[in-house]
Amino acid sequence: MVSTKNYHKGLLYLIHLLISADGVIDEREFASLALIKSKEKIPDSLFKEFEETLRLKTEREIFKTGIRLIGECSIKQKLKAFVHLYNMAKVDGSVHEREVRLLLYSVKAAGIEFADVVKQAHAQSK
Repeated sequence: MVSTKNYHKGLLYLIHLLISADGVIDEREFASLALIKSKEKIPDSLFKEFEETLRLKTEREIFKTGIRLIGECSIKQKLKAFVHLYNMAKVDGSVHEREVRLLLYSVKAAGIEFADVVKQAHAQSK
């Protein structure tokens, strides 16, 4: 149960950074977040807890916390999280330079190969 909570919270922190990376939070990004929240069965109570902690953290702290939490997850969970992030980066029709940097740096920090993320994302879209 703890690893699922870490997975959910880590995913939410990294999603928050990704959707705010370009300075514009698009409605399609909000819709994608809602879909991920539903698909991953993220409880409303955990989502509210996440939202409350955002006000207390800097962008750097959010990143460090997200990576730490994802780092405590299984390889399968890490890969799944980064597939969500990869797909979310494309949802608004353009991928901003800061989104690319965040994805590449996060994947490396989590010990995942970016090529594996892309491969898994493409396999899921078929």
